[in-house]
Amino acid sequence: MPIGLLALALGGFGIGLTEFGIVGLLPEIAGDFHVSEPVAGYLVSGYALSVALGALALTVAITRFDRKKVLLSLMVLFIAGNLISAIAPTYSVLLLGRIVAALCHGAFFSVGAVVAADMVAENRRAGAISLMFGGLTVANVLGVPLGTFLGQQLGWRSTFWAITIIGLVALAGIALLVPSAPAPAGTSLRGELGAFRRPQVWISAAVSVLAFGSVVGAYTYIAFTLTEVSHFATSTVPWLLILFGAGTFVGNFVGGKAADRALNPALATLLALLSVVLAVFALTAGNKIMTIVSLLLMGTVGLATAPGLQLRTMKHAQDAPTMASGANIAAFNIGNAIGAWLGGLALGAGFGYVSPLWVGAGLGVAGLAVLAAGSVRSRQPASGGTSATAVAAN
Repeated sequence: MPIGLLALALGGFGIGLTEFGIVGLLPEIAGDFHVSEPVAGYLVSGYALSVALGALALTVAITRFDRKKVLLSLMVLFIAGNLISAIAPTYSVLLLGRIVAALCHGAFFSVGAVVAADMVAENRRAGAISLMFGGLTVANVLGVPLGTFLGQQLGWRSTFWAITIIGLVALAGIALLVPSAPAPAGTSLRGELGAFRRPQVWISAAVSVLAFGSVVGAYTYIAFTLTEVSHFATSTVPWLLILFGAGTFVGNFVGGKAADRALNPALATLLALLSVVLAVFALTAGNKIMTIVSLLLMGTVGLATAPGLQLRTMKHAQDAPTMASGANIAAFNIGNAIGAWLGGLALGAGFGYVSPLWVGAGLGVAGLAVLAAGSVRSRQPASGGTSATAVAAN
């Protein structure tokens, strides 16, 4: 694999830490600013919605620019947002900092996915994308638990200071290791927007919304599940999150390899497994051993869908990959917001701390149903040009 992929993974690590690192700190932040658990959860859902906005709006704005310069500019925005979060005097300012940092997230991964895919041969594209997303999973394995631990020991602000420093390191890494990547000649906004005329792009986006809503709906409030239902001590939460992170690390690469071999079957299998794992977790959360097993499995199958979902979207928009990639990143994060919001609604309605797990299981089943419908449709010949069957078979 080209060394530039490691630089993209480094940027993904910093961004992933920003997105998920706050999950283990929600109880402390809620207490510090005197807000409820669902309101604290808006720091996750608000971030996700801003990612979706940035993935579309910024991708539209940067389509014709050199992709390396775009990635560097986005990292500067990321650093600024985390600095605001670190010094935030109020909950509202913290939310503002989260929004600023989030604006770069979607565009970074959408542009980065195209750059990563272009670095390797056709039959290794999902693997290259999974390596870029590997930074995200490393953030779960190491960054999130350690960030949670740091926040619990030195205050939650220290975690944002650490992320700011990581952002500076990532900025240097991209500057040094990622080659210049000019946009292809003839690239135009009108051409890129043409991707949205294809039903399979919308179907892929819908599956992404439901798949990531499933995972994040369960994960956003996992600290409360672990302490209030499984009865683990608060001090053990960072170390328990390592299990989830280790699962995402393994699942991301396994999912990428599976998608390169058989895209739709791999996605269907992962979505079915995710729904089963979340349902079992909800039923057995009172048992500490089963909770440990479920956390590991939830991470393994949860983010394993990411490379395949990204590749599916790009395959159905091969002449407009940047915009389609951005749309799918937006879909991921709309799913994050919906999952966190629905999980918060379930908690607020008094259904208990396992209710977000049931929300996640339901969303996973819905995602499987949409994927199945899309797979059936993709077997029908397209009118003119390359058939959808030919695209889906690659």
